[in-house]
Amino acid sequence: MKQIAVIGSGTMGNGIAHVFAQAGFLVNLIDLNEVALKKGVETIEKNLERQVKKETLSKEQASDTLKRISPLTDLVSGVKNADLVVEAATENMDLKVKIFQQLCENSPAHTILATNTSSISITQIAAATKRSDKVIGMHFMNPVPVMKLVEVIRGYATSDETTQLIMKLSKDLGKIPVEVNDYPGFVANRILMPMINEAIITLNEGVAGVEEIDTVMKLGMAHPMGPLQLADFIGLDVCLAIMNVLHTGLGNPKYAPSPLLINMVTAGKKGVKSGEGFYNYANGLKDAPVAEKFK
Repeated sequence: MKQIAVIGSGTMGNGIAHVFAQAGFLVNLIDLNEVALKKGVETIEKNLERQVKKETLSKEQASDTLKRISPLTDLVSGVKNADLVVEAATENMDLKVKIFQQLCENSPAHTILATNTSSISITQIAAATKRSDKVIGMHFMNPVPVMKLVEVIRGYATSDETTQLIMKLSKDLGKIPVEVNDYPGFVANRILMPMINEAIITLNEGVAGVEEIDTVMKLGMAHPMGPLQLADFIGLDVCLAIMNVLHTGLGNPKYAPSPLLINMVTAGKKGVKSGEGFYNYANGLKDAPVAEKFK
């Protein structure tokens, strides 16, 4: 594989483009929104500068990495020569199906089509294409340039050849791939999201406050970040979307999202991205929560 296309220049998309380019691949970073695309490239530049300051990358390596990334607003031209496409658009089934239909129509027959979805069915996405054997999940962790794990998710029809290629490719990126099967939430979010949801339920029931819950999990369970702060970092809207996938896909009431989570997302309080979630980020830093909001 030489030519990679990444669909979506948001947090995950620009991170995925970054790691592929740093590993020596040519990358087309595609986003229909020019403003978002520009912001994505700027984020990559900042992250490369951070690596140079930490002396994990030379200035020349950072410059070469950036040169390998071509920002584009046209999907058709961006995927026409791709060996692999990684979709990192919004976590919405209808949108992903539409994108994969376009990818199937406009990319070469040999192109592997991967999705960075954190919970949506690979099998269902693949069914919208004419190459189900070449559709696979590549679930990178955030922040992509730092986190080592890649969940490699096999759909019902994903071939052994496709899976082996993506496992090897993930290792070439310096990642540690783990192969999992296609069930709601896969492994990471099947376990993580119910824990976050339970922390929100614990808060809503008045068992303890935001900082108290996070402190217990950090100091008592050796988590680097408390579940409520982590939810803010992930995005409360993303957490809600994944809980809905688990609840619908598994049909078990234990996966029902907390009413507090639903209310916060409805009110536009999505965490870091909106400036407020369980903590306040209005000044660019994490400030203490306003306790009355969670009673």
